[in-house]
Amino acid sequence: MKKSGAALARYALEQLGVKHTFGIPGVHNTELYDELNASDQIQPILVGHEGAGAFMADAVSRMGESIGTMVIVPAAGVTHAASGIGEAGLDGIPMLVISGGIHTESGHKYQLHDMDQHTLLSPITKATFRIESHAQVIPTIYAAYRIATQGEPGPVFVELPYNIGNFLGEVEGMQAFDHEPVAAQVDKTLLKQAAELLTNAKNPGIFIGWGAIGAVDAVQELAEHLSAPVCTTLQGLSAISAQHPLHTGMGFGEYAVPAAEQAFANCDCLLAIGVRFAEIPTGSYSMPVPENLIHLDINPEVFSANFPAKVAVTGDAARSVPLLAEFVKTRSEPRDNSSLTELIKTAKHKYNEEWLNHNSGDRVNPAVFFNALREQLDNDAILVADDGNHTFLMAELMPVHGPRKFISPSDFNAMGYCIPGVIGAKLAKPDTQVVGVVGDGALRMTGLEMATASGLGLGVPVFVFNDGELSQIAQAQQIPYNRKTCTVLKPLNIEALAAATSCKHMLISNNEECASKVQQAIAAAAAGETVLVDVRIDYSKRTRFTRGVVKSTLKRFTPQDKFRVISRALLRKVTG
Repeated sequence: MKKSGAALARYALEQLGVKHTFGIPGVHNTELYDELNASDQIQPILVGHEGAGAFMADAVSRMGESIGTMVIVPAAGVTHAASGIGEAGLDGIPMLVISGGIHTESGHKYQLHDMDQHTLLSPITKATFRIESHAQVIPTIYAAYRIATQGEPGPVFVELPYNIGNFLGEVEGMQAFDHEPVAAQVDKTLLKQAAELLTNAKNPGIFIGWGAIGAVDAVQELAEHLSAPVCTTLQGLSAISAQHPLHTGMGFGEYAVPAAEQAFANCDCLLAIGVRFAEIPTGSYSMPVPENLIHLDINPEVFSANFPAKVAVTGDAARSVPLLAEFVKTRSEPRDNSSLTELIKTAKHKYNEEWLNHNSGDRVNPAVFFNALREQLDNDAILVADDGNHTFLMAELMPVHGPRKFISPSDFNAMGYCIPGVIGAKLAKPDTQVVGVVGDGALRMTGLEMATASGLGLGVPVFVFNDGELSQIAQAQQIPYNRKTCTVLKPLNIEALAAATSCKHMLISNNEECASKVQQAIAAAAAGETVLVDVRIDYSKRTRFTRGVVKSTLKRFTPQDKFRVISRALLRKVTG
């Protein structure tokens, strides 16, 4: 039979269960867009910028329903999308990126969009493919999907050249996709060694990341049996509910919330599941990791990269953690965790009260806002953050109530994620509340995608923490420089942006307005409106994370550099 490469690609994507694609059509992929438009299963979404489209695809994958998929033009489409592809790559999120390509048989050089896309993308993808015949289209897309989703997930790039995508070619048939995964084995001997360490420990602790998301029940079972507190990475906030009495928050140590610092104070054995011990969740590597470290991860390259592991077990947490729980239970009796849970509960309450007692003047206290927001949301609501000071305020003050209920940029740390992330999450979970919180700095990057949200009629609220600064960096500048260079923002007319993007605008100016305005915004979104809320936030109180990271960073300075930084800051404080 004769089929265009575009028709073959559409068939393959339908076989994979893809429901949405994100991108912008161009001369190299018009045939594929025409095919997608004719699909009963796939809805092609036009985005304002391919970088935002990549964030949307990333969010779709994080919801766990289907793989986030991009359909973009070559060259500029690829370079624009690179930040979102990189975010998925470093965060371990599966993604399919399908790009057009130049006519490979034209005989001409310097064609439109002619560049080596594969060299550009090789550091931020698991693999890249260039399709060379019509017969390769379906098998290549299937292979890309398997690579993207198996092992440690990540993005995979497929280039569909113009002459294959747009023209007819001979194929023998259109094979269906075999969804049966290959079950990877786990070393039970190593798991038994880990169980021995955990049962012999006096104060074991558990540290989980996004990689533990498929093992939530087993993690909780282990924690309860061992009386072990559970802390998380930033992504891992979505791997266990904050309602669980042994949940403490992000990380542990001086940079973490008091509940985590106190609960892990005497930790003598740490079980780490699906984490890389990266810079953010370890408080710039200041986490006091004990000598007895057990590390479970699907990617063996992460073992002992930053902290030496006594026992390292390769495998999917969904398989390894339940086995570990069985081995632990056969070696020990359940421990009483009543005093530990009371400590955690009391510390969380006191920290919230500490924030509520902070004088925010005529602006909005972050704790007042997050308390009001949590009260108005369904238990299964999905929270989407961007990169900025608000991210760590959410980590410390906004309880996340279950798996895949919080997403944000993490290790790659790309600003501009939130608004596209809200769109992707809502498309993947149309019957679930999805709420975004974004800083005014990140809003400037992808704020026009609010037009995409309203055009799709998604019914989502986005709360803008508006303080007139790139606050996370501005606060980091304050101690060493006593200056805010390029981090003070010219005021943005958020009401005008809402009008320009067909959104409902609301303003929260102070604490007194908070509860009622949050309720109104949630209600308007439930009625189908896309809502942009200007929150005049108070950032005068620093998060534990910011204070802890600044302190740990200064500790790593040489005495000479430390003296230079501190003396300069003191001089500028005196002289202005």
